[in-house]
Parts: sequence; structure tokens; C-alpha cells
Amino acid sequence: MSSTIYYIRHGQTGWNVEGRFQGSKDIPLNEFGRGQAAASGEILSRLLAQDGRVASALPFVSSPLGRARTTMELVRSALELPVADYTIDNRLREIGFGHWEGLTVTEMQAHDAATFASRAVNKWSVAAPAGESYASVTLRMRAWLDSVTTDTVAVAHGGTMRALMVALGIATELEVVDIPIGQGVVYVFRDGGLRKYS
Repeated sequence: MSSTIYYIRHGQTGWNVEGRFQGSKDIPLNEFGRGQAAASGEILSRLLAQDGRVASALPFVSSPLGRARTTMELVRSALELPVADYTIDNRLREIGFGHWEGLTVTEMQAHDAATFASRAVNKWSVAAPAGESYASVTLRMRAWLDSVTTDTVAVAHGGTMRALMVALGIATELEVVDIPIGQGVVYVFRDGGLRKYS
């Protein structure tokens, strides 16, 4: 991939604070998360200036989930761009946790101990009940990557970023499942590498 991707995870939600897995649930940003989103926009503004990029000339694409869309709109506001002028790509949606959405890790284990134990051994390939595996998310992220033809700003999720890291060969399946993905920061995928800016 020759294009640069400026990648932002959505800001904090109440469920992030409570340790609840969100997946496809549309949980809104809390006030702290809104501040993180605005901060990401300010960081992105500095990065684009350093890179000699004009923000208005770049494509901006978001996950369809509300927490990502609100983050995108706050980022664009910080860049003084029309807040609604971005595209939605369903492939950027968060990994689906099926019947485990809304649960904490302890509650997941109580809900389905056998699947929880299998997933503890192989987080990459074992899906939550009625959910997705990271392996399947990586397939849609590879398809999304194939559609990226120019430097792009993307706002999405922690799970999709882990899949993107594997798709680009930046981390292995074993390493990536436990890598924390920050909020209120900007990740830059460029020239086969990854850097985090805060």
C-alpha cells in the first residue's frame, strides 16, 4: 500500500468506562470522548501541515456506527471543514461480539464458559456466539484497503485497527489481539510502518 492512512479510533463511551464490549451497538460518546475526538482533530491538523497535505483535498471515511461518526464530525470541526462532508464505509464497522455485546469479560465467561475458554486460547479465530472473529474482520479490512487509492483519513474502532495491522503485516495475529488502541490520538500507517501521535 503506497497511500498514507491517518487512522483515528472513536472517543470514549460510557461502555468503554464500564469495560463493556460494544461491537455493533450504537453507544454514544461521553463528554470525555467528545474532548478526545476534538483533540484528535487538532493532532491531525498538525500532522497534515507537517506532511504538506491540505485537509480539504483528502477523502475522509468513517465507520457507520454513531460513536465513530460523531468522532469524525468533531475531527472535521477542529479542522474547520464542513462536518458532514465525509463518506461511510460499512467495512469499517467494529467487530461484532454477537450475544456478548453489552457484557463485561466476567459476564461473557458466565454467559458461555466453553466459547470463552476457546476464545481465550485463540482470540483471532474464535468468534463470540453469533459474532465475528478477528480473522473475518481482517478479510473486510483487506477489501477496504484495496479500495484506498490516495492518502485518507479514517475514523473507526479498536477491533478494525487490529485487523488493519495484521492485513498490513505490521503485527502478527498473536501479538495484535492484546495491543491497546488509544483514543484521543492519531495513528499514521505509512510505508509499511505505524506511528502513534498524541
